[in-house]
Amino acid sequence: MTTTDIIGDGLGDDVAVSGAAAWRRAATTTDLGVLSGVRVLDLSRVLAGPYTAQILADHGAEVIKVEGPAGDETRGWGPPFEDDGNSSAYYQGLNRSKENICLDLRSPHGRDVLAQLLSGADVVIENFKAGTMSRWGFDYETVLADRHPRMIYCRITGFGVDGPMGGLPGYDAVLQSFGGLMSVNGYPDGNPLRVGVPIVDVMAANLAVSGILLAMLERERSGRGQLVDMTLLDSVISLLHPHAANWISGGVTPKRTGDFHPTVVPYQVFAARDGDFFVSAANDRQFRSLVEVLGVPQLADDARFLTNGDRSRHRVELATLLQEQIALHDRADLARRLEQAGVAASSVNTVAEALTSAQVRHRGLFVDSDEYRGVGIPISLSRSGHRPPRTAVSRGAHTDEILVAMGYDPERVASLRAAGVLGNR
Repeated sequence: MTTTDIIGDGLGDDVAVSGAAAWRRAATTTDLGVLSGVRVLDLSRVLAGPYTAQILADHGAEVIKVEGPAGDETRGWGPPFEDDGNSSAYYQGLNRSKENICLDLRSPHGRDVLAQLLSGADVVIENFKAGTMSRWGFDYETVLADRHPRMIYCRITGFGVDGPMGGLPGYDAVLQSFGGLMSVNGYPDGNPLRVGVPIVDVMAANLAVSGILLAMLERERSGRGQLVDMTLLDSVISLLHPHAANWISGGVTPKRTGDFHPTVVPYQVFAARDGDFFVSAANDRQFRSLVEVLGVPQLADDARFLTNGDRSRHRVELATLLQEQIALHDRADLARRLEQAGVAASSVNTVAEALTSAQVRHRGLFVDSDEYRGVGIPISLSRSGHRPPRTAVSRGAHTDEILVAMGYDPERVASLRAAGVLGNR
């Protein structure tokens, strides 16, 4: 997939340009993860695409992120802001461990550079509005698949590029609404609620990573890349368990149940003496252990609560009885006693409490060092390590280095910059 072309654009002398050379570290990095040496071109913005690329970077892939002159709009999604005010914490959380080049892809000269970057990429990730890459002459199906047969091309859209809603833009909350997720989130007597994190985008990113890795595995057998066609719609529909399965089986439209589980009782939040406390007793043994710890063992033999089906039919009565007992306990002590009894339970922690908890720190899920401060890497492999996280950089931080590595001489880089191709004149 490595090509070298002679490009003349009127902005300087003709130069030999190597697309693969853009990834200056890919050929020399080792022991940074199972994807060391893989070259990923991140053409995406906002969340699902950048998070996909970040996961690949975490496991050793060399990722070059291309930003337009205005930058990824999430740089402005604050406060808080970091990097001397050049980017938000939101952006930082999705773009660590990447190289960054600024290109105006509206410019023919910017697209010339893009063509060379594409020629060296193993994996391309983009979430442009449907048809954008085709309009620029980089349609995957009709151009790139033939030109770069080993390329794995991940396209992330809201609803797909065809069908009744093909080409429509997609946003996390819109898909939570359209895809049915919002209808089952919230309390029965309240409004449908958006899940408090961008769960559809996050799920789409993880599914996209799975698709890319599957395509890489298949490429080892066939020698050919393929399209990974990921949509936010696919993501949200995949999240609907057990509600989708229940509707398919029983035909009853699921309703909002607040913090209740639709089929498991008890499985909800109660008010302890010092704050909110979640309890799950998912089977009869756990329920018996729960009521024994709470000092009301007779409830386990009450005809209303013998089985999960019984408890479901008498959900409100049971919740009232359990609330009376849980209100007498402090959260930490009750959690410890229930854990010892084999009952899943936890304080409802704030984000700060969760990140600073002893177990989260033990798992390396919150990194707080001189080099990096942020959420850690959530995938652990027994033999293969991962790249130590690097803080996200400013827009265009590596533009000159990447272009020079590709064969552009400094004078030509200066000409491109003066013409606005690199984002600032």
